[in-house]
Amino acid sequence: MKSSRGLYADLDALLASAADVRIVTSDGQTIAAHSSVLASASPVLEAMIQKARRGWGSSDCTIRIPGASADAVLAFLHFLYANRVAPGEEEEEAVLGAHAAPLLALAHAYRVPWLKRAAETAACARLTADRAVDMLKLAGLCDAPRLRLRCARMAGKDFPGVERSDGYRFARRHDPALELDLLRTLEDADQRKARWDRERAAQEACRRLGDAMDALDRIFVIAGEKPCAELEEDEEACACRGLRMLMRHLAACKRKAAAPGGCKRCKRMMQLFRLHASVCDRPEQEEKPCRVPLCRHFKSKMETEKADKTWRLLVKKVVRARAMASFANRAKLPVPEVVAVSWARFNSSVSCRWTKMR
Repeated sequence: MKSSRGLYADLDALLASAADVRIVTSDGQTIAAHSSVLASASPVLEAMIQKARRGWGSSDCTIRIPGASADAVLAFLHFLYANRVAPGEEEEEAVLGAHAAPLLALAHAYRVPWLKRAAETAACARLTADRAVDMLKLAGLCDAPRLRLRCARMAGKDFPGVERSDGYRFARRHDPALELDLLRTLEDADQRKARWDRERAAQEACRRLGDAMDALDRIFVIAGEKPCAELEEDEEACACRGLRMLMRHLAACKRKAAAPGGCKRCKRMMQLFRLHASVCDRPEQEEKPCRVPLCRHFKSKMETEKADKTWRLLVKKVVRARAMASFANRAKLPVPEVVAVSWARFNSSVSCRWTKMR
């Protein structure tokens, strides 16, 4: 592959050859180009060249590119002639970053998708708060979803800086639709974040309820199992300690039957016992039945009375959280030696096969 200097030398030699197209920029400058290169790079330029030559008897034609400076058009032609954006080339990255916005507009208008993606990436990387509104407008006109998302995140992160920019003041005076679009985007982002926070909080609550169910099983252990007192000082031991204190309060509380409402801690403990009975999968006919208090009582009560929809949904979420927690704990276990040996053998066979194919 040629270096950047060799590529530029080839392009200069090609530009020095006979050019059959003249490109006129918005500031009146003329740039010579080759129709074969432009037609192969852009179908829009190909159609413009054919249309310009249709009514004339000569092969020369003129193409006007309004709305872009001469430097931006030169950078656009440079990438069309190179037919790629070389990764890691500092000079090309500097040119792409300096003209990211006009290159994005030109690549969208003349249907050069690979240059459009590169210009959109460069615009996202160099986005600032004072240009967020202008780039948001450009993203809407050029159908650039990544740039639009980046502008929305920038506005949500630093809205005071965006509000102080000239683009936002111009949009407030002359483009209320753009201002409304930006405010709606921020509102949707806030609502989405609040919804995600609620979902995370609900998942964390279900996970804690699942841990409480496991702690109840460890507190009231059966013969042959490890009691809760032998656990190490970790989060599970703290959960067992808290449940023990709550059960002692339930046994000694005198307000649990008092009106109105009774004791909130006692009600919470009774709800935990009911939830345990709902998620307990140990049958009563087994030799080692469940030893959690009131488990049999609540199971028989659930057989006669149908639980409401909210309670059934809570039970389903707790069961799911316990299953996911068991999978996470299983992933922390060490890999068996047989599995490790077989996996290493498979990787070695795949690498040998790939070496032979190369």
